[in-house]
Amino acid sequence: MCTQEAFQTQRSQLVGLLVSGSLEGFESILDWLLSWEVLSWEDYEGLSLLGQPLSYLARRLLDTVWNKGTWGCEQLVAAVREAQTDCQALELSSCWDPHSPHPARDLQSHRPAIVRRLYSHVEDVLNLAWEQGFISQYERDEIRLPIFTSSQRARRLLDLATVKANGLAAFLLRHVQELPVPLAMPSEDAACKKYMSKLRTTISSQSRFLSTYDGAENLCLEEIYTENVLEIRTEMGLARSPQKSPATLSLEELFSTCGHLNEDADTVLVVGEAGSGKSTLLQRMHLLWASGRDFQEFLFVFPFSCRQLQCVAKPLSVQMLLFEHCCWPDFGQQEVFQFLLDHPNRVLLTFDGFDEFRFRFSDHERHCSPTDPTSVQNLLFNLLQGNLLKNARKVLTSRPDAVSALLRKYLRLEINLKGFSEEGIELYLRKCHREPGVADRLIRLLKTTSALHGLCHLPVVSWMVSKCHQELLLHGGGSPKTSTDMYLLILQHFLLHASPPDSVPHSLGSHLLRGRLPTLLHLGWLALWGLGMCCYVFSAKQLQAAHIDDEDISLGFLVHAKTVGPGSTTPLEFLHITFQCFFAALYLVLSTDVSPSLLRQLFICHGPRSSLLARLLPTTCVPRSERKEGSLAALLQEAEPHNLQITAAFLAGLLSREHRGLLAECQANEEALLRLQGRAQGCLSRSLHQHFRSIPPAVPGEAKSMHAMPGFLWLIRSLYEMQEERLAREAVRGLTVGHLKLTFCGVGPPECAALAFVLRHLRRPVALQLDHNSVGDIGVEQLLPCLSVCKALYLRDNNISDRGICKLIEHALHCEQLQKLALFNNKLTDGCAHSMARLLACKQNFLALRLGNNHITAAGAQALAEGLRANTSLQFLGLVGNDIGSVGARALALMLEKNVALEELCLEENHLQDEGVCSLAKGLERNSSLKVLKLSNNCITYLGAEGLLQALEKNDTILEVWLRGNTFSLEEMERLSQKDTRLLL
Repeated sequence: MCTQEAFQTQRSQLVGLLVSGSLEGFESILDWLLSWEVLSWEDYEGLSLLGQPLSYLARRLLDTVWNKGTWGCEQLVAAVREAQTDCQALELSSCWDPHSPHPARDLQSHRPAIVRRLYSHVEDVLNLAWEQGFISQYERDEIRLPIFTSSQRARRLLDLATVKANGLAAFLLRHVQELPVPLAMPSEDAACKKYMSKLRTTISSQSRFLSTYDGAENLCLEEIYTENVLEIRTEMGLARSPQKSPATLSLEELFSTCGHLNEDADTVLVVGEAGSGKSTLLQRMHLLWASGRDFQEFLFVFPFSCRQLQCVAKPLSVQMLLFEHCCWPDFGQQEVFQFLLDHPNRVLLTFDGFDEFRFRFSDHERHCSPTDPTSVQNLLFNLLQGNLLKNARKVLTSRPDAVSALLRKYLRLEINLKGFSEEGIELYLRKCHREPGVADRLIRLLKTTSALHGLCHLPVVSWMVSKCHQELLLHGGGSPKTSTDMYLLILQHFLLHASPPDSVPHSLGSHLLRGRLPTLLHLGWLALWGLGMCCYVFSAKQLQAAHIDDEDISLGFLVHAKTVGPGSTTPLEFLHITFQCFFAALYLVLSTDVSPSLLRQLFICHGPRSSLLARLLPTTCVPRSERKEGSLAALLQEAEPHNLQITAAFLAGLLSREHRGLLAECQANEEALLRLQGRAQGCLSRSLHQHFRSIPPAVPGEAKSMHAMPGFLWLIRSLYEMQEERLAREAVRGLTVGHLKLTFCGVGPPECAALAFVLRHLRRPVALQLDHNSVGDIGVEQLLPCLSVCKALYLRDNNISDRGICKLIEHALHCEQLQKLALFNNKLTDGCAHSMARLLACKQNFLALRLGNNHITAAGAQALAEGLRANTSLQFLGLVGNDIGSVGARALALMLEKNVALEELCLEENHLQDEGVCSLAKGLERNSSLKVLKLSNNCITYLGAEGLLQALEKNDTILEVWLRGNTFSLEEMERLSQKDTRLLL
């Protein structure tokens, strides 16, 4: 029994159920409702509008059915069950009279079975109806449009028969009866089963090894794969409460129903910075599907690489894309493709590396035909929009900079790939080194060198640490501090392994580097040319043009690209895009053909695709020169901005004092390197000054505030790579902002190290806001050098634990300027409460402590209360969304009796109940400083409110007591409001 009230209560679940499948499933439900006469013909027409979002149609169906009463609601539930059980349709396949006097009515009453019977023969029936004059050529062509599946064509033919009075209904009733009964569901088709088997075998073989990070292909994905941190991106202020963390999920939950940005979209976007593990994540997904362990809701999975797709010059159709560039069916190509079109919800397409696709996303050119060819970019864009293979799931990976607001309109879900957690780093290294003691020593090394530890949150750096474990552990060359250090170390590793045993010392000396200088220059030119041409996969012809020979390839930085497309030879690609950028920077520094004046073209601004560097750096750094086709200037101008950022940061690192000598010996021209270094230093310093000068003046009475622009962090990272203290001091000279805001900027431990390196030279204290980033405990440790110049530090939602905060507080005790800490929404427990209490007891100029939405209980509240007893400065304490309970409230109440400074106390969502509130009320009777007390959502009844009223009679200092979301009746709320207007209900 389904009452209207129950139906309405479950409306959101019903909408989710109706839209969870495909449009095909929704139309199947309409078939059943029509056949049972729950829907009139007018109802059905209103629910069959082309182009309307499925969620809109689902809600309209619920409204229509609800208006028909309880019976209608029950029938809808029954129709959903019937549509989900395909075999039920076969039972009615021959239960109608082919010579019925009311053919149109019988077509409707047996509609589900007739659609099923027509499914495989709709083309033949359409042609026969046209030949016999029942339909016109225009009507036949309209039904045969490629945007319709076979089932949809069958339905449109039946719809036409309902409104035509020329005998079409009688013809269909007779002719469909003569069609063979389908003996099996379409998924059992032999060609489809054969193709599914071939596809699984192909993808399994492609996904088994991690060739991306190892040219020898000796890393088994199954043995080495380590989970990354995945967070659901939501619209700020809309999809989630600011008091809640972004939802995290595992790879297997990628297609779960939570956090959808657009219910009618098909595309899931995975965003992460270079080296965060996007490609490996997709590879893991492919392997799980191919081995039958997960994602089995999809019968077909088609993986694609955007860097390879952009090399396709000829027009492609959907069929050509799937079969020619992924996996070719050995037989029954048309049957297989038709099945894919008819059941798109059983299809998954993955597109890796959208940031390496040289075409910018656009929705201007619509293409809806799956059989007509179009350009590769138009094909991809229409797949992502859902104009092609609507209801097929698509997973797209990209770096953040390549994702436009226009693309986000077509996303069902956006996932942030955050890299390895600390636990993930340790687990990965243990998987890489199972021999006794090696992993333990590496982990100890990382924990004692926070700069390197911070870099390792990127899986590509963790892989390099694993590869270079002998250099790191045995040869005592010092631990890498910057990204450039790490990439030079891996270069040493590859050079040593490519050299004869005992022929070179175990360090990256000039002899080792100079001995392979031709190879490094060949690889560097190929890398730079590729960046300028947006080319990341290189054919044999392109390798030959760059003078790449077998000896160069044997070094190991070029590996075979994974390709399933046509072609006789497998192209090569760099191990990772960051290696391509590193070699490009190495070429710019080492090549004698690159003069400083040409190199400065890195900063040129030319046309709509001007480099990000040019937009950030002042014009004084950018000399005017004519662009020559194929020149270095042209290449740098055409390169993608996010790749130029990485290249320029490596360039700054290579020009650092530490590495300049090494490179000068190889190039034998130290004077040129010094000129280059001076130019780079001057440009970086002036760029930051210009950035600071663009900050609007402060509003009267407020501190001057700066929200970091997109290039700010890159400039800071470049300064850090150069490791010049003087330059960092000069860069921030004259900065007068009182508030520096870097929220939602992807700040991780490496960025924290760079910020501290520069900001510690500020002459005036600043409030540093790093909310909603990925700072973590390692990042907190990296920030410590600049803590002395921070008057406030905001670290909301940063995955920080007790360990990180205890280190922070230990340092903060000696920082006179620090007055405010915001630690809302982290992983704090009672374990850090004693450190917090010590901070409060010792720092008598501390003003605000925000600890909301953590895991602090009564024990933590008791420790904080003890610290506050001796504090005479704290004005704000926030414990929203913890679990201090009545015992914790009692401890805070005793503190209120003694405290003379606290002005606002936030205890919402803490399970205080009446007992805790009554304790606080007693504390208020003796307190003369508190102005605002927030007690919303604490299961307080009228009894607890009465205790507060009694306290308020004796306290005229308090201005507001928040009691929203507690258990008061309307009458009680009215009565309380009348007794004291300071109670906010």
